[in-house]
Amino acid sequence: MRLSLSQKQFLIKAAHQYATTVEKALPYLGERGLSQEAASQFHLGVVEDPLPSHEQYQGRLSIPYITRTGVVDIRFRTLKDEEPKYLGLPNAETTLYNVEALFKAKNYICICEGEMDTITMASHTSHPTVGAPGATAWKKFYHRVFEDYETIIVLADGDDAGMEFGKRIQRTLNNTRILQMPLGEDVNSVFRKHGEQFISQKIKSVLEV
Repeated sequence: MRLSLSQKQFLIKAAHQYATTVEKALPYLGERGLSQEAASQFHLGVVEDPLPSHEQYQGRLSIPYITRTGVVDIRFRTLKDEEPKYLGLPNAETTLYNVEALFKAKNYICICEGEMDTITMASHTSHPTVGAPGATAWKKFYHRVFEDYETIIVLADGDDAGMEFGKRIQRTLNNTRILQMPLGEDVNSVFRKHGEQFISQKIKSVLEV
C-alpha cells in the first residue's frame, strides 16, 4: 500500500517531534551500548507528547523506518520491562529497516532480526546491515533486493526462532549463510559481552568459507 503525501508528512512530523526528547531514552540505550550519536543517526526518539492517534505509544522509544523517499513507518519499543515490547502503526506494511545499507553494500550484506541489533551493527561495525522487525517478518518478495550480493549473512538470535528466521531467508536466497549467536544471545548482547572484533571475526570466517 503506497503512502499518501499527507501520511508521509505526518510520519516525518512524528519522527522529528519525538526525536527532540530522545534524551529520555539515553539510559536505556546506554545499557545496550548505544550512544547518543547512534540515536541521532537513526532519528530515535521518545513519545513524550503524542500526536493524534499515537496516544497508546506514550513513553515508548520511537524507531522510524527511513528510506530515500522519507519516513515510511515508525515502530515503538517499550523502555520498561513489559509486554508487548513492540507496537506498530495500524495497517502498516512490514518493511526492512536501515535500507540505506543496501546502497552501500558491495559483495555481501548482513541481515539482523530486529532494529536494536541492526543499529548495533551499523553504529559499531563496518558491515552493511539491514533488519527485519522480528523472526516472522521476512517476506518472500524481499529476495529481489538481495539477488545481486554474492553472500547474505543472517545474524540469527540464539534460539529456535532465530534459526528458523535464518532458514526462512535461506529458502528464498541460495547464497545465504546463517551465523547464529550463542544460546540465549542476540547481536546486541554478544557485542556488549565480547565487543565488535568478536562479531567481525565471525563474519570474516563466514566470508572465507
